[in-house]
Amino acid sequence: MSRAMACASGTPVSRASGATVWWVRHGPTHRKEMVGWSDVPADLSDTQALARLDAFLPQAPVVSSDLARARATADAIQGARPRLAHVQALREINFGAWELRSAEALYEEDPDTITAYWDDPSDIRPPGGESFTDLAARVNGAVDTLVGSGDLIVVAHFGVILTQLHRARGGSVKAVMAQRVENLSVTALRFDDGAWHEELSNHRP
Repeated sequence: MSRAMACASGTPVSRASGATVWWVRHGPTHRKEMVGWSDVPADLSDTQALARLDAFLPQAPVVSSDLARARATADAIQGARPRLAHVQALREINFGAWELRSAEALYEEDPDTITAYWDDPSDIRPPGGESFTDLAARVNGAVDTLVGSGDLIVVAHFGVILTQLHRARGGSVKAVMAQRVENLSVTALRFDDGAWHEELSNHRP
């Protein structure tokens, strides 16, 4: 496991020192388009992978985004763990007018914008959607509210998990975008000494 230096992206508030957030990416959707707020289902047919995930995770409360693919994955791994109400602020990035469109189609329509977005999405917003910076701001706020008393399992999305890795690692958004976050993988981030530290990333039990 690696531990990256803490990122000074915001001042920590009311968080339990030593608390770990165990981020789980939801089950696969098999969609190839830009899927953000669209409420598509997850394929949870790999019951062995779900069982391994359940066995690997601590007995901590479980929370998820309010999108069906995250909620269903959280249901599948909850076991005897306490369940918290799902949180809309933990949704994937909002792709706006790009929702459920392929990257190829978007490139044909506006190659300059989509190329710039893939190069560095920090401050580029799809029409009617969010930038990475917008996403990070809302997810950071939700995490700061949730992590008050101890460890937590959060079932969420690729972009959401990347915002928290960036929070822990610092550096450029472009660099963190290269990080793989596979479906049903675990990323563990610990809050200690006033900052976030990376303990585990993209681990498949």
